[in-house]
Amino acid sequence: MTFFKYFLLPFSWLYDLVTRLRNYLYDIGHKKSFQFDSVVISVGNLNVGGSGKTPMIEYLINLLSSQYKVATLSRGYGRKTRGFHIATEEDNARTIGDEPYQLFRKFGNKIIVAVGEERALAIPTILNEHPEVQIILMDDAFQHRTVVPQFSILVTDYAKPFYKDFLLPFGRLREARRGAARANLIVVSKCIELSSKDEDQIRSSLNQLVGPKPVFFTETKFQVPTPIAHTNSISSDVVLVSAIAKNASFEHEASKLFQVKQHFRFPDHHAYSAEEIETIHSAADAHQVTSILTTEKDMVKLIAKPLFDSVKKKNWFYLPIRTSFIKNGSEFDAIVRHLVIDKLKELTGATENAKTLS
Repeated sequence: MTFFKYFLLPFSWLYDLVTRLRNYLYDIGHKKSFQFDSVVISVGNLNVGGSGKTPMIEYLINLLSSQYKVATLSRGYGRKTRGFHIATEEDNARTIGDEPYQLFRKFGNKIIVAVGEERALAIPTILNEHPEVQIILMDDAFQHRTVVPQFSILVTDYAKPFYKDFLLPFGRLREARRGAARANLIVVSKCIELSSKDEDQIRSSLNQLVGPKPVFFTETKFQVPTPIAHTNSISSDVVLVSAIAKNASFEHEASKLFQVKQHFRFPDHHAYSAEEIETIHSAADAHQVTSILTTEKDMVKLIAKPLFDSVKKKNWFYLPIRTSFIKNGSEFDAIVRHLVIDKLKELTGATENAKTLS
């Protein structure tokens, strides 16, 4: 930590004051919050970027969508549009954002994918246009207090847990650590070689801060590299390309499988240009590398027109990932399933009572 960074401390104190006041106004009801006639599950974090929220959303989709009609709702960060929108076949990463489009491309019509800055307005619109929706998964919504979820999952990165971080701009926290108390359950993501001692220490730190809550641990499983626009096999030497919050972790994992000759790192949610793609291709030629490897999140941006015309000139691959519970995954599944069953029963009972009274 550089000495200059300590000059940012007063701004963090000011930020703390503002966010604490905002949360207090919601807590006392001065700022309005809303609940809806569906099961709303929030997945979020306290840190800025890269904790594994979207892989957790994917896990929940796989867990629930075979029994229930599921919708996802996010802001659609990085998109070139504004307002509420439900994804269709005409959309791409530019119109709805890279992570929502990743979900739409992966799950298709199995779920409803929606984006909207105002969550409290977006949810009733989803339910009006798709009354069959039973569960809404809100991505990156822990600080969106206008909506009261039935259940809130807080995701924190094993390498940089929120209880070791500090408020913006001194650190990377969006609100004070005590805000984690609003979560019903905490998932420590991207665990690497988690020992029983590490697990006990993390649980102890979390319990001291927010009291006893269910705590689970997950790891990121990298899948087989998948070609983007060809059927060739990937080479042993690769050039990496990533525009994610934590580029270093992607390079670390890729280096286990390949010889990485160069890594083009871009900011999270970066919008690629055709000129940048050509620069990457030139670098690959200079290294005599035939394969370019990127992330699944980046892939959904690279396949959009007109960028895809440049990408398909070379052998691009993406590396899919999957969230896996290290242990007690069945306990996590049971908690979520029981929540959904109980809440849907409550909603059904309330509807029947309303019909009887009318």
